[in-house]
Amino acid sequence: MKKRSLKISLTNQIMIATVLGIFWGVSFPGLGDQMQLVGDFFLRLIQMSVVVLVMGSVIEAVGGLDPKELGGIGGKVFLWFTGSTLVAAIFGFLFALIFKPGAGLDQSLLQSTETALSTSSMEEVILNFVPLNIIQAMVEQNMIQVIIFSLFFGLALSLIKHEKKNQLFLDMISSFNNILIKMVSMIMKLAPIGIFGLVASLVEDTGIRVLGMLASFLLTLAAASLLFLFLWFLLTSLYCKVSLFRLIRNMWRLSVVSFTTTSSAVSLPFQIEDGKERFGISDRINKLVMPLGMTLNSNGLSLFLALAIVTVAQAYQIQLSWGDLLQVVLLSSLACLGTIVVPGGGLVTLATVLPMLGLPNESIALLAGIDWFSGMFRTLLNVDPDVTVALIVAHDEGELDHAVFNGEKASVKLAEKITDGV
Repeated sequence: MKKRSLKISLTNQIMIATVLGIFWGVSFPGLGDQMQLVGDFFLRLIQMSVVVLVMGSVIEAVGGLDPKELGGIGGKVFLWFTGSTLVAAIFGFLFALIFKPGAGLDQSLLQSTETALSTSSMEEVILNFVPLNIIQAMVEQNMIQVIIFSLFFGLALSLIKHEKKNQLFLDMISSFNNILIKMVSMIMKLAPIGIFGLVASLVEDTGIRVLGMLASFLLTLAAASLLFLFLWFLLTSLYCKVSLFRLIRNMWRLSVVSFTTTSSAVSLPFQIEDGKERFGISDRINKLVMPLGMTLNSNGLSLFLALAIVTVAQAYQIQLSWGDLLQVVLLSSLACLGTIVVPGGGLVTLATVLPMLGLPNESIALLAGIDWFSGMFRTLLNVDPDVTVALIVAHDEGELDHAVFNGEKASVKLAEKITDGV
């Protein structure tokens, strides 16, 4: 009888690597630089293709649509993204006001720090959505500018395809995207090693003590994030008439990846793959909504900002009006569109918003030490709802394969992965 080899799935490998990274960072101090190198090397391997992957995915998705369909689908996606972001911000307000995480902070922690703050006006922020030079936007990884260019490029491609009855270039873009996704899938086999290095280095640099100082903030953020996510999943399951348990089960791998890497960019290939292979979302919807959601949907960031601003105000005993709180979410959501795809983007956005409300610049130091931990929940809320919006739009368009969603029919690709124990 042939013995069956024991294989650990990539999801479980990542979880094990996270635990081992925490243990290593606490037990073996002094190796932070080496561990950081391992983690940074992995992130660079992933991020080196993200810009062209996003550009290609959006161009393919928009270019493949009938020009008449683009407006309807785009409108639905925009409304769902906007609605979920505002609801997430309300969750941040309510949890901050109810649990008051900033009220118990020690004033001795309020030390000054030098941080580069944005001085851009609202007009400049909006104008900067459009690139002066698409090559420069790609080099700077300004994702919102890349998205804007890709949308217009895809729309032009769709019009030409419709008028000339020729989709040769569209087929070339599709083949190029498949190569990129395959490349990223190969790199992701190194994810456990990379995540181990990132976690070990972080724990050594910050120490458990920093986590303890702001445990109240982190617990409040965790509670608000998980409750929001559960209610959003419940809404999605009712709207799409699918099993809530199955929805959570299908989302598990993507949730682990986004939570541990704290990067929407790293999670994007998993979103596109799981959208088709685990949720049964059509390629047409899948390749349009996922890349757009990575840049435009900021549920986690909105919740984090609302909670963080109120926490800082409580720590400094500064009163903020409801108008101030609403303004900070609206402005920061616009200002951070190009930065939320990378770890650490939350602090950049926080530094942009604080001066608008007259809060002390040095307050950023309060959350800097635990930004990676709070980034776990931000990314989780930024990534998972992208899939649910794609699920909702696919349901509305009649392009949701319930057999695939329920695990009754798997594609050849997914069947191979299940056989390999991935």
